[in-house]
Amino acid sequence: MAFRSEEAAEAGYASAKKYLVPRDIEPKDREKSEEALAEIVDKIGPAVDSYPTWHPLVMQHDGRHPERFPSRECGYEGLDHTRYFAHGFITCPYGDGQNVIDSVEKLSANTYHAASLTAERLETPFYSMNATPILVRCEWNDPLELGHLIPKKLAVPLMLEQELPCWRWSQRAERWETMRPYLLGEPHGNRSSLFVSQDTALALKKIYLSLVEAGMFGPLKMG
Repeated sequence: MAFRSEEAAEAGYASAKKYLVPRDIEPKDREKSEEALAEIVDKIGPAVDSYPTWHPLVMQHDGRHPERFPSRECGYEGLDHTRYFAHGFITCPYGDGQNVIDSVEKLSANTYHAASLTAERLETPFYSMNATPILVRCEWNDPLELGHLIPKKLAVPLMLEQELPCWRWSQRAERWETMRPYLLGEPHGNRSSLFVSQDTALALKKIYLSLVEAGMFGPLKMG
C-alpha cells in the first residue's frame, strides 16, 4: 500500500490528542488543551512513531546501539508519558520536571551545526492535571521544507555523521529494507516519510547503498 503522508499525519494527531488531552477536566479546559496541542503541532510538525537515528533529538547515542526514541540512552532524564512529533516532543512527568530541562540543556551544550535543543514547561495541562507537561524542541538552523520536512542539505550530512564511524566495528552491512526505519523515521513508505521528501529519501538511500557497495561495513546480510 502506498504511503499517504496526510493520512499518517491525521492518524498520528488523533492518537496524540487522545493520549495527551486530559479527560478529567471541564469541557472548556479540554477545548483549551486541544487548541494548544494544535498550535504546537503547527510549529513542530506532525505526530510520529519514531525518529531517524540521525535526528538531533536522538542522535547522541552509542553508535553500536542506535536509538530512535528520546530516552536515557541518548541523554534525557525524567521523561514520562511522552508523545513524539517531527521536531519536538511533549513529555509529562509528575513533579516539576526540572531533571528533564537540565538534561536537555546538557544535550544542547554539545553544539550542533544543524540545530539546537530547547525545553520549556507548558501552562496548558496535558496527560494529567497532576503532571508537568514539558515541550522539548529541535530548533533547526536552516529553514525546513514545506510540510515540516528536513531538507537534503541537512539530512544527508547528519546521516553520514551517524553511519561513517560504523566502519570501524561493523562486520555485516544491513540491507536498505532493514535500515529504512532507522534512516527515514516512522511512519514511512518506500520512498518518503513524515521527516523527508521523496527526493531526500532517495538521496539517503543512494548514499547508504554506495557505502554498502564500497564494502566498508562488511559483507551484505542476506537474511
